[in-house]
Amino acid sequence: MNPASSPLDRRTMIKWVMAASAATTAGTQFSWAAAPAAPAKGYGTDPDLIKKYAPGDCWPLSLSPAEKATATVLCDTIIPADEKGPSASSLKVPDFIDEWVSAPYPGHERDRVIIRDGLAWVEAESQRRFQNEFSSLVVRQRHAICDDICHLPDAKPELRPAARFFARFRDLCASGYYTTPAGMKDIGYVGNVALEKFEGPPPEVLKKLGLA
Repeated sequence: MNPASSPLDRRTMIKWVMAASAATTAGTQFSWAAAPAAPAKGYGTDPDLIKKYAPGDCWPLSLSPAEKATATVLCDTIIPADEKGPSASSLKVPDFIDEWVSAPYPGHERDRVIIRDGLAWVEAESQRRFQNEFSSLVVRQRHAICDDICHLPDAKPELRPAARFFARFRDLCASGYYTTPAGMKDIGYVGNVALEKFEGPPPEVLKKLGLA
């Protein structure tokens, strides 16, 4: 599976990062360590959301092409295309995650370490189990890796750092996906849509709440 090729509009991407920021909660050869604590450094003013930026204009992007390929397939493993909506990669969710971990805002530096170490673990585990890159695995093989780390309480002790990475990556993937118009449509979110007249909550909602 190939990563999505066309980059998302930079202005849209920056808005996406800011919107998702409000929606998210904050045994291997890899460190899995959080970014070292250090006095916060200023990063200048926030981007002008009216201006159209090219990739890298606001801050350098962090993920390498190989990391982006792994992230793309992992996103589509978590949210594949189905009858309800498109895949995560088709909505540029890997681009969002790259922007997120690259942004110089509080907490993003720690996520950058977690995500990059986690993607490295996924690739190493793919090579160990299947002697192939994660992006080249068949669905059954990708699921075999993800099933072992998708639920932290059930993960083996040596896989708990990978499970913590997967939980954070899944949160970012879902946050990116469900803050797009297609993602909001998938969950039935309407938002601020003008109505000709207000007829009140639907009867089935009132009944569920015990008010009808």
